[in-house]
Amino acid sequence: MEIVQKVMSGFSLDLGPLKEPLGFIRVLEWIFTICAFATTGGYVGSTQFTLNCGSKIDQVTADFGYPFRLPSKSYEIHHCNSSTNATYLQGDFSSSAEFFVCVGVLGFLYCTFTIILYLGYQQVYRESNRGPTIDLIVTGIFAFLWLVCSSAWGKGLTDVKYSTNPENLIKACLPEDHCVVKTYPSMGRLNSSVLFGFLNLLLWAGNCWFIYKETPFHKPANPPPNVEEGVSTS
Repeated sequence: MEIVQKVMSGFSLDLGPLKEPLGFIRVLEWIFTICAFATTGGYVGSTQFTLNCGSKIDQVTADFGYPFRLPSKSYEIHHCNSSTNATYLQGDFSSSAEFFVCVGVLGFLYCTFTIILYLGYQQVYRESNRGPTIDLIVTGIFAFLWLVCSSAWGKGLTDVKYSTNPENLIKACLPEDHCVVKTYPSMGRLNSSVLFGFLNLLLWAGNCWFIYKETPFHKPANPPPNVEEGVSTS
């Protein structure tokens, strides 16, 4: 209880940092970070093709979704010779998808923490060089992570598109089957997730410059004396 009182006593809301690039870009990072992991996590899609045996038309549907362990669900193909084949989508792309979402969630938490720090504890942030320096290091690390995870997820998404393309799935049909593509999976949401990932890379990398200006690396610790002071001392 005493700790909470100390924390609340030091809180002083000041919306001024939102008018500066440091705070404004951090809010943009917060928004685009949410967009990045929200468009990937929870995705559910399906791909369909029809099998025409003359007197019977069968619709084959293969469902898939985040985290894109495609062989986890099977779909059945009822061939025209009355045989049934349980088939699986090929490829496990969960590592790149989960890494992308993990970076997004961690970035969201860090943005939330720093926005509270900027707006409520600005005096604590600026009273020493430690706050801006740590902020610069962490922001630089996140910029690198966004580069890695967005590139990895972009490659993983390309493989997901190939593995769920119904034009490739109908290759499992027998020669006497008449398989025709019905619907392609909707990938617009996943395409936007990769775009949001690289937008986050630009935002986090660009924000490093504005945070750098708050550090002692940009501001000299002991500013040189002015000319008048030099003359008076002499």
